[in-house]
Amino acid sequence: MSLQKLSRREMLERSMFATAAAIAARHVIEPVAHAQESSVPSNTIRVAITGVNGRGGSHISELKKRKGAEIAAIIDVDEAVGQRNCDALEKELGRRPAFFTDIRKCLEDKSIDAVSIATPNHWHSLAAIWSMQAGKDVYVEKPVSHNVSEGRRCVQVARKHKKICQTGTQSRSEQGMRDAIAFIHAGGIGEVKLARGLCYKRRGSIGPRGVYEPPKTVDYDIWSGPAPLKPVTRPKFHYDWHWQWDYGNGDLGNQGIHQMDIARWGLQVADLGEGVLSYGGRLGYEDAGETANSQVCIHKYGDKRLVFETRGLPTPNYKGAKILETEANKGAGVGVIFYGTEGYVIMPSYSSGIVFDKDGKVVKEFKGGGDHFGNFLAACRSRKHEDLNADILEGHLSSALCHLGNISYRLGQQIPVAAIKERLANDVEALGTFDRFSEHLTENKVDVADTKGYFGLDLTLDGKKEIFTGSHADAANPMLTREYRKPFVVPAEKDV
Repeated sequence: MSLQKLSRREMLERSMFATAAAIAARHVIEPVAHAQESSVPSNTIRVAITGVNGRGGSHISELKKRKGAEIAAIIDVDEAVGQRNCDALEKELGRRPAFFTDIRKCLEDKSIDAVSIATPNHWHSLAAIWSMQAGKDVYVEKPVSHNVSEGRRCVQVARKHKKICQTGTQSRSEQGMRDAIAFIHAGGIGEVKLARGLCYKRRGSIGPRGVYEPPKTVDYDIWSGPAPLKPVTRPKFHYDWHWQWDYGNGDLGNQGIHQMDIARWGLQVADLGEGVLSYGGRLGYEDAGETANSQVCIHKYGDKRLVFETRGLPTPNYKGAKILETEANKGAGVGVIFYGTEGYVIMPSYSSGIVFDKDGKVVKEFKGGGDHFGNFLAACRSRKHEDLNADILEGHLSSALCHLGNISYRLGQQIPVAAIKERLANDVEALGTFDRFSEHLTENKVDVADTKGYFGLDLTLDGKKEIFTGSHADAANPMLTREYRKPFVVPAEKDV
């Protein structure tokens, strides 16, 4: 691609994103009626919700208003958080859920039909596996795993025990998104060989690294679970675990998994691809965090590519346009763009898609909401995992792409950020992405010539077998799993 053509595309994208953002801003998504609700007591699905300090609050809000479901138990290792939520539910609904700090105790209750999981990432797969082995259906938040191997174990356990396992990538239930993806799959913009996912979301310093006490109301042994039992090294105990490798996966596996899933979905790829390369760093400040706050991942699928950009430093929205804005996230650029031979589709939100022709003119719009929890409950009744909009297999594959990017990054060599460009020579698309990356850092007063980042290993994969191949396999394959702390052990494949 010539520089002239690249410049034209840059200008087109700037215009398209501004237009898509304006269209998305005027969309008012009407709530969808709850799917297949029932007021018959014998048909009520009794749910235990585990992890209610953050995203779990949304699980409570969704489930408490449904006639066909009952919040039967709350599980949280922070007793103060758990009891507070039990108090609120008792006051509002007139009945108090059972409370547990240890999920194993709750799983002994045969009257529990399903478990809804919103714990920190390092607990997602183990909680899901234990729950399904105990005979429960599962709704598990994104990412469904902390590493590639345990995500595959979730799929295997779900199939072996014939359990319903929905993942928390709710865009797959939004009608606008489903229609837009179907349009792409039907050839609406011609052949699509490139998808770009964007996670431009401000993430400030989490404070100095040190030794801190966990809250007195937290059972820290159970909180640590599969991870090593180490001193707390971040000032804020809750949420900031996202930025430490033992527990989280950075914003790539936090916010970014939503856009990674949409990008993979649109590309119609059903395995982990042929290779991955990632670069970036935790740049602009020093703190207790370990994960990258600025990162690019390039996933290779034959002649198709999925390029993902993560930015945590202050940044203008992509091409100057607001992609997605919420009260908690003013002005962040979060979205996906698909590049076709006959046009483009931009996903500027969780539930909409805007189609443009090759000249950047709007030709079609898709919008509409959905009911992700309703879809889960309906599948629990039908007993068909095929009825799920976000089956555990889809959640595993998209989560795994995030993990692969982090593996490449973590195995990388520290070099001046500016020197990364030399390693991308003769790859116009990669060079264009790097130029924006470098410009963004410079705008944040990061000296790209003097500051070091990580240029990851260029890893090759057998995407169907989900293993690394080639010269770096010995270094990379051990990172597909972790050493588990007994008794919090994800079973090996032979033991599922």
